Amino acid sequence: MYTSLVLCTVLLWPASLIAGRSCFTPEEAGVHAGKDVCIAAHIYNVVELADGTRVLDVCSPQTSDADCPFTIVSLKADRKSVGDLKLWMGQDIHIRGVVHSAGNAREQRRSEIFLSDVRQFHGGAEKFRPNPELLRGFSAGDSRAPVSDPALRSSRKSGSSY
Repeated sequence: MYTSLVLCTVLLWPASLIAGRSCFTPEEAGVHAGKDVCIAAHIYNVVELADGTRVLDVCSPQTSDADCPFTIVSLKADRKSVGDLKLWMGQDIHIRGVVHSAGNAREQRRSEIFLSDVRQFHGGAEKFRPNPELLRGFSAGDSRAPVSDPALRSSRKSGSSY
């Protein structure tokens, strides 16, 4: 009896409470720069830029672009994994991602999340992108390791026996 009561109670809790996470508003996003968080927002418009980048506008039409504290950016390279963003227009969404600061010191600071995969709308992580600095000079066809790790080198001591 007690077990079924606990199970029913747990099943009725929102998933964000079980995971220990709550969603923040777009106005609160800047405080969480560099962190992987959930943002709850309303999508007012989807704007496509000349270079293929799409921007999900979370500020009302009465708010100027300069006064909008947060935006969601989807790069052209992620179009296939993100899908048709116009479907989200007029919707209240929850999006997970790492908050980045945008703008320079003279401009008002704006924060943003990069939308790289549709799973971010369902609590999933952003698409993994390897650090190009770590891959410099590495080719999958090489027979050597991508990093110089002493533990991966063979011991060439002659005359030693174990």
